[in-house]
Amino acid sequence: MSIGLVALLDDIAALAKAAAASVDDVAGAATKASSKAIGVVIDDTAVTPQYVQGIKPERELPVIKRIARGSLINKLGIILPVALLLTWLAPWSLPILLLVGGTYLCFEGAEKVLSGWGIIKEHEISHGAGDKSTDPAAVEKAIVSSAVRTDLILSTEIMLVSLAGLHTNDNLSKVAIMVVVGFIMTFFVYGLVALLVKMDDLGLALVRRGQEKLGRAIVKTMPRVFRVIEVVGTVAMLWVGGHIVIDALNNLGVGALHHLVEHAAHAATHATQGLGDSLSGVVKWCVETACSGVFGLAFGALVTGLVLGLQRLLRQRAGQH
Repeated sequence: MSIGLVALLDDIAALAKAAAASVDDVAGAATKASSKAIGVVIDDTAVTPQYVQGIKPERELPVIKRIARGSLINKLGIILPVALLLTWLAPWSLPILLLVGGTYLCFEGAEKVLSGWGIIKEHEISHGAGDKSTDPAAVEKAIVSSAVRTDLILSTEIMLVSLAGLHTNDNLSKVAIMVVVGFIMTFFVYGLVALLVKMDDLGLALVRRGQEKLGRAIVKTMPRVFRVIEVVGTVAMLWVGGHIVIDALNNLGVGALHHLVEHAAHAATHATQGLGDSLSGVVKWCVETACSGVFGLAFGALVTGLVLGLQRLLRQRAGQH
């Protein structure tokens, strides 16, 4: 009787250990897969605070919470089922979807750079009409809707890039990993956004409590922090977008750009071999990233020019009628 009980306890312990190992494997795979989408995550973090600018401080967190909920629905309720179905039924479509998404990232990044350089006017390219309502509830609803629509594009990139980075044929594991990726990315992005948005309030609270120097320093620093995040987000968009396009084209049989980047990275690695493997690896990564970023900017500028020209043509035709 006691021997049977001990055997049962051993079996339970073994099952618990296997379950724990499985959870660790899923968490590790999710972290590894999501790390490939870090550039899009930075951009998502840079974009979101813009949506709560101008609304009452007490409504900032509720609005961010609603956007986060919409983002989670985007990832797990829309993007993941569609992406998994396409992966199982039409795996050839994944590089095409990545190519479209990468093109959009290059376009968005290049538009910001060209606007910053004064080559095109800021917001010259129309992204859709805004809501003209003055009712606070309606304005808030419009803000959330707009943010969730933008998030749908960025979340699609996050999920597709993460899915493409998985190296498992087990469908159940794939689903589990992608669900974890969805939760990790959503809570990371919007948790960080909530923290950044409320830093001004923290600074003002410190001023009121007598810690004026620290409080004023926080309030004064936050606009610079947002500016740095915006710049890093733009660079990340160009780098990630360029990398996605090059990789997707290679998977579609157009490998010239991929081979060119590989050749440049190999030459940089060979030139720095004497500096040690670690430093050589860093140099290789920097060269690959720089090549992807430069291509992303050039390709994005081309797409921006085409979009701008098309919109001007459509406006001219509409004016004639």
